[in-house]
Amino acid sequence: MVWVIAGKPKPIEGPLLRIGIRLKLFVLSLFLFSIPWLGYQYVWELESYLRIGQEQTLMGTARAVATALHERPKLFNQQASFLSDVKPGTDLYAHQLVDPIQLDGQLHDWSDYRHLAVKYDQQYLLDVSASPYNENDLSFTHMVGIYGNYLYAFFDVTDDTLMMRPRNSLRVDKNDHLYIAFRDKDNVFQRYIVANHDPGWINAYRLTDHLQSTRASSPEPRIQGHWRNNPLSRGQSNNGYQIELRIPLSMLNDNIAFAIVDVDSSDPSEQPLRIGTANPGQEDSLGTLLVPSPEIESIIKGLQYANARIWVLDNHRRVMARSGDIFDATGPNSQLTNAVAGDTSQTSWFNDIEKNWLRPLYYKILTDPPEKFVDTLKDAYSLEGKDIINALKGKPDALWRLSPDNKAVILSATHPIWINNNVMGAVVVEQTTHGIRTLRNKALEKLFNVILAVMISGTVVLFLFASRVSFRIRNLRNQTEAATDAQGRIIQNIPLSKAQDEIGDLSRAFHNVLGKLSQYHHYLENMAARLSHELRTPVAIVKSSMENLAHRQQNAEDQGSQVFIDRAQEGISRLSQILNKMSEASRLENALQTTEKETFNLDQLLQGCTHGYQLAYPSNCFLYQSNLSEQTLLGSADLFVQMLDKIITNAVDFSPNDTPILIELTGKNDKPVLKISNAGPLLPEDMQSQLFDSMVSVRANAANGEPHLGIGLYIAKTIAEFHQGRIAIENRPSQDGVSLDGVIVSITFKT
Repeated sequence: MVWVIAGKPKPIEGPLLRIGIRLKLFVLSLFLFSIPWLGYQYVWELESYLRIGQEQTLMGTARAVATALHERPKLFNQQASFLSDVKPGTDLYAHQLVDPIQLDGQLHDWSDYRHLAVKYDQQYLLDVSASPYNENDLSFTHMVGIYGNYLYAFFDVTDDTLMMRPRNSLRVDKNDHLYIAFRDKDNVFQRYIVANHDPGWINAYRLTDHLQSTRASSPEPRIQGHWRNNPLSRGQSNNGYQIELRIPLSMLNDNIAFAIVDVDSSDPSEQPLRIGTANPGQEDSLGTLLVPSPEIESIIKGLQYANARIWVLDNHRRVMARSGDIFDATGPNSQLTNAVAGDTSQTSWFNDIEKNWLRPLYYKILTDPPEKFVDTLKDAYSLEGKDIINALKGKPDALWRLSPDNKAVILSATHPIWINNNVMGAVVVEQTTHGIRTLRNKALEKLFNVILAVMISGTVVLFLFASRVSFRIRNLRNQTEAATDAQGRIIQNIPLSKAQDEIGDLSRAFHNVLGKLSQYHHYLENMAARLSHELRTPVAIVKSSMENLAHRQQNAEDQGSQVFIDRAQEGISRLSQILNKMSEASRLENALQTTEKETFNLDQLLQGCTHGYQLAYPSNCFLYQSNLSEQTLLGSADLFVQMLDKIITNAVDFSPNDTPILIELTGKNDKPVLKISNAGPLLPEDMQSQLFDSMVSVRANAANGEPHLGIGLYIAKTIAEFHQGRIAIENRPSQDGVSLDGVIVSITFKT
């Protein structure tokens, strides 16, 4: 029965969602987006190392400044070094004034420093009063500052009753007045009173040396200033006054005291109200005066270009000198930043893209260092901090802190100043991390630009590569589909690819497969002619015999009909052989699936078969040689004998009767090798690798008239592979000038 199918076979339906190679490579290329994250983490890690480096650099700067101040006691306030603690309001700090002060009593020039002033009220009372204290009776706000060679001070006094000095009075203490006491450069205790008849230029008087007396001995013109009364308020006689004054620094040492004395009555029995920084009438009660050291400032002045703010503190954390501005102390300088930024001379189109597109995108993540932030230490005269405490204990330290508005990170490094093995102060060096942040931003910008270029180019290259691979695969698919017609016949082969890659290997494999299928189909197409040729004679015999039997009379005496019957049986027998041979291969494949393997002695099996072949083919000579007497094999002895029968039958058919057939069992690389060699005609050069294929034969007409369909060696190959063997056939080389050629069938088994 022949089945004919018209048209192309229906293609196998794949999944509904088709994912091509390009889409897969595009999805895989999304992993490139991990590169920016890795770069971002790397730059952040780099920033942490830069911060460590900045900290070490700042510690080195602090050490260098402290080294310049070691063992120089004249630079420090000696009396302050003996203080157990600094009393705010009593121990005064002279702030550095930026602009000169006009002594007019208006206090306008102090507006930038009013937040540094101290208010003096009940807690600064110098005498115990029997009457309850009222802030409107007497209080004042006061601060001192230094500009040039003068100590400036202002007093903003609240006084409910103002009593000026009478013009006809020689006493300076029976009216409201300012009491001043300090030690001069010779460490001599000096007292002064400022008492005016009227508002205006102040009148300062030096008191006698008798500490219990407040009598003026002489005017002191070096103390200059201005007294200004406040405007009168409705319902009040007066609400106070302001005093501005200046004292030459050449008059002062390290100790000073100011007091405002409120005299509301001329009655000598009424005790005046006194509030001051310290009691100016007692020599041992003076507070210390810390004036920023010009010598220290001259030493650190050259460091104002060190890109840092530098403080020098005494051992009570008071500022003795400062240099630099924290807003300019940004850390790494611009040269390093430009070095990281690289060459900025790109083309204008790239600058436009970077400015208008890339930087706004980058700064969704990055932050620019602020130009301004809150600096609480701008006018500080005393510093606090763990690093300063450690430095005053003799241990250098560093501290990171945030500005109050959280806009800036400030690093401070401190180092102690040693004098006679004692810590007399500390050096504090400060910087922000603006330089590092700018450096980080520039590095990230450059890194992101490179990564973006790599990602875009990498994605394009991967897409082009995927398109190329897809094109080659589609081309191979189209060539494979074009190799067959609508009925499934192979009409052409695909071109042999020269590409040395996997797709090239696949193309060559398709080429070889289609070539073999083409030969097989060619054989199948010619099989009908072969069968027709093989069956024509037996069919004709049967037909003629049957016709003759039909025309002859059948009786018991007529024995001639027996001849025709025998001829018919012979034809039928040949037909049965042909059919048996055609179905033998399929029966063998079914048998191999159910056969259980067992171990048998290969040498003994071959010896027995050799004796059997000698009896079966007496006209041929069989020789057996072996050096593996104990060689065993795992498989089926019956199937092995069937394989050997096919090979020996093929050798007998081609071997002349006077030549031996050699069966040899040897070993090679610890593997048993079976060789069967016979003399005879040579194999065609182009058929040696195809003789073990099904339905392939190089025979001419068989001498014994038996049909040959080219299945015997195919069966032998199948059984050999079942026994883990590899079978090959080749021409036998000629022997010593004698033209005695033939073939060798060798089988190599795995153990």
